[in-house]
Amino acid sequence: MAFPVVKGVSYGLAHTPGLVRHGSKPRREIAAQGAQLQGEILSHLRTFDEAVGYPPNQVYIGNLRPDDLHNWPKPYHLNPLYDATPAGRYGQIIPEWEFLARMLRYDHFDLLWLNDTYMHELQALCCAHLSWPSDTIQSVKSQSESDIAEQINRQGALPLFVDGDRLVGCVRRAHESDEALTAEVLVENLACKVTAIQAVQSLLASYPDLEAGDIDYVIGCGEEAIGDRYQRGGGNLAKAVAEDAGCMNATGSDTKAFCCAPVHALVIAGALVQAGVFKNIVVIGGCSQAKLGMKFQGHLKHDMPIIEDSLASVAVWIGPDDGKNPQLRLDRVGRHSVGAGSSTVSIAQASVVAPLEMAKLRMVDIDKFAVELHNPEVTEPQGNGNVPLTNYRLLASLAVARGEIERNQMMEFIEERGLPGYAPTQGHIPSAISYIGHARDALLSGRMQRVMFVAKGSLFLGRLTQLADGISVMLESNSALSHRD
Repeated sequence: MAFPVVKGVSYGLAHTPGLVRHGSKPRREIAAQGAQLQGEILSHLRTFDEAVGYPPNQVYIGNLRPDDLHNWPKPYHLNPLYDATPAGRYGQIIPEWEFLARMLRYDHFDLLWLNDTYMHELQALCCAHLSWPSDTIQSVKSQSESDIAEQINRQGALPLFVDGDRLVGCVRRAHESDEALTAEVLVENLACKVTAIQAVQSLLASYPDLEAGDIDYVIGCGEEAIGDRYQRGGGNLAKAVAEDAGCMNATGSDTKAFCCAPVHALVIAGALVQAGVFKNIVVIGGCSQAKLGMKFQGHLKHDMPIIEDSLASVAVWIGPDDGKNPQLRLDRVGRHSVGAGSSTVSIAQASVVAPLEMAKLRMVDIDKFAVELHNPEVTEPQGNGNVPLTNYRLLASLAVARGEIERNQMMEFIEERGLPGYAPTQGHIPSAISYIGHARDALLSGRMQRVMFVAKGSLFLGRLTQLADGISVMLESNSALSHRD
């Protein structure tokens, strides 16, 4: 039976050290502790070249494979990839100035103000390095330093910095009393939009057989909550991204499920293609700006750079079966039902074991399991452990319980079928989907036959339920070997 296929994948990273202080955790701690803590944070920010050479970032954009990290000397931040480039197989790492230029380009409500000096610098950089129409940035009016100071000091605007502590502008609020339109929320919204656009533009540039006008539907799977005072998170990032990415024949909507949303969105996209409702769907995930510097305290404690300084994004092209690209096996979707129980074992049984049993497959028939791929160099200094390894130990123990491997083979199972963590801790981004580009390449080349994408979500974060969430989907080679069923 033919199933929809993954026809293309792109990722993006935007290095934004100036926004680290505005991440939720740093902002709250700076407000409580003051200028000294802010100074410590500023002194532990990375340069663009350091972010580019960081091995997990190179894995994310496709210049290294995840398995390359198994033997990479640690800590990663002291052992960079020398001669690293910001352009990779799956996308690019862009510098802060380009991110701000993109913010300016896609700001339709005059929210971003830059001072005269920095605006001239930005215009010169855009002319020298970006192939944008000549009037894209040149036509935007700069603002005086006094007007920007007025917005920051009296009108609730959020100051913007580059090069550590250089004030270059602000983001203005959009309503004087609407909590959903404060400057802090609008920065999150704009950052999410422009990073998602970055990923879609990279997708279009990487796959010439996909034109912007060919895209029928866009599904957003990020964690943003775009709205206003009457429906705080009701918005539609997907359609906003489609507009600015030039997808004029597309409509779209957002799928919300905390960290599980990307895998839910893949399944929904596949089902819509399979049903013939849409032909070319792009699943997008913009960044989570609020999570910048989330684990900064552990990094400061160990006198290491603040690694959560980059905004990640993803775009995945789903289309009808073409006999070549790997298939999304919609008949093998694992789901954590309401009544399944919220223990980690229950989630794994429902999301991993049940769909395998339905397909008459064993766990050892899966070449790789993509789980929560958080970079442990971010989480371990803060005492949060190695999240991927914890998940793989659970899967290995299930394989032992099922009699598929011996207990003394657990580490072998983990090393062969697991992955080292490398994804930026951007909520939904590490949740399996960060591996789909590498998986597609491995399945196309014949190095693998099956990859299972397993996501877990924390529904209790909304204070509406104590339930957890879990969903999985299998990506399978489109070779004759995959049609044995």
